[in-house]
Amino acid sequence: MPANPKYLTKSPWQRFAKITAAIIGGYFVSVTFHLALASWFNRATILMTMAFTGFILWVALMVIAFLAKSAWKIWGLYILLTLVFSLFIYLGQTYNPIAQ
Repeated sequence: MPANPKYLTKSPWQRFAKITAAIIGGYFVSVTFHLALASWFNRATILMTMAFTGFILWVALMVIAFLAKSAWKIWGLYILLTLVFSLFIYLGQTYNPIAQ
């Protein structure tokens, strides 16, 4: 059964932005989240579980990107989350060198 056309994205730029936000943005958020955890907790344990939970989180972020009304807002959210997790990575490596 085909989708109802009124719910589909009309603009090709919005469609392209949603696809790239889902694939690239979701991947960056997933990886930086797990690396932020690894910089504060046991690195080996977090990186081993990242093989499974990273994929699950990435798929969930892909679904969220396609459910969003505006692709630019979801890109902004994913960039903001990536920067916040990158800050946690930096702080974890600076103030918690034991976890390395």
